[in-house]
Amino acid sequence: MTIQKIEDGSRLTIALEGRLDTTTSPELEAEWNKVKEKVTDLVVDLEKLEYMSSAGLRVMLSMHNTMAGKGSLKVVHVNEMIQEIFDITGFSSILDIE
Repeated sequence: MTIQKIEDGSRLTIALEGRLDTTTSPELEAEWNKVKEKVTDLVVDLEKLEYMSSAGLRVMLSMHNTMAGKGSLKVVHVNEMIQEIFDITGFSSILDIE
């Protein structure tokens, strides 16, 4: 998986490419933990994400919980397969998906 971060002050865009699963989710979590204290607006771009497992959902939930008290989280460019995962798990009702 490739993680691209674009920082603009307290706004952070994280673009993911590849598979977010048990093997790669710790990498995303580590990157998130490095910056989460200074971020008030988070955008997660999933345009090039091919797959997300429950481990990836756990990281997304962690991001959501962190941002809920201090700013905003938007998930953008969600493909059909990832949207189906969000729908089945109920994440589509808690995430701001554009």
